[in-house]
Amino acid sequence: MAPKRKSLGRGLSALIPEGAVLEDERGFFLCPIESISPNPYQPRQDFSDADLTELANSIKEKGVIQPILVSRTKDGLQLIAGERRWRAAQKAGLDTIPAWIRDVSPSEALELALVENLQRKDLNPIEEASAYQELMKRFNLTQEAVSTRIGKDRSTVANLLRLLRLPQTLQQDLINNRLTTGHARVLVSIESPSAQRTLRDLIIKKALSVRQTESLAKKLQTKPKDQKVEGNHYLESLASDLQRSLGTKVTIAKRGQKGRIIVEFYSDGELDRLIDRLL
Repeated sequence: MAPKRKSLGRGLSALIPEGAVLEDERGFFLCPIESISPNPYQPRQDFSDADLTELANSIKEKGVIQPILVSRTKDGLQLIAGERRWRAAQKAGLDTIPAWIRDVSPSEALELALVENLQRKDLNPIEEASAYQELMKRFNLTQEAVSTRIGKDRSTVANLLRLLRLPQTLQQDLINNRLTTGHARVLVSIESPSAQRTLRDLIIKKALSVRQTESLAKKLQTKPKDQKVEGNHYLESLASDLQRSLGTKVTIAKRGQKGRIIVEFYSDGELDRLIDRLL
């Protein structure tokens, strides 16, 4: 029977192997920064220049306290973990950086990099969800297997993966903190892209809470009982255009040659805004 694989969900210390190739008694060696290449599968996409500058200033004063982790490749050394420290060390003008070496396959290096980053608290929700997706895709893992590896509930993994269903523009809102994860979870439950955009605009314009957003989402997805426009794509398109223009839910209800246009509002202030817009 093959030996049971150890869990990777125990933090960076679990990534430092026994018997690694070490160059001095302190357990690491000073590696030339220019000999290291970044990890192409780095989950983190957003490296704040202000944060890097702050870390670089700290490194100038106190040095790099936590060594980075690298692996050998045919072209030299490649980062497994510690890209933020590596970037900040370059910004601080260092020529070398403390590093541990671990000889791993490309797939193992990818898994280690993903797991190490996922255990940190400063990935944005889209980066975290993308990392989960990459783990599942690259290693044919289930959500349950991913949750076990990183030490989080399966429901947490599932809820974050759902955020990747959002349009790219809404994902960017989440990355840029215009929307919270709670708002995004409500938006992803809405099937209509136009309704998503309408509600997104209201969230930002009116600084809606998640509870208020949930309430509006239910209204946007509820069709009046007398609405007879199923299959009438022209009327649906007109209603969608009006909805985007007015920034609120619009319904066109038609019976025979007659009908009505329903423009909804959710506060006195919104009513005043709509009246000004229509007049």
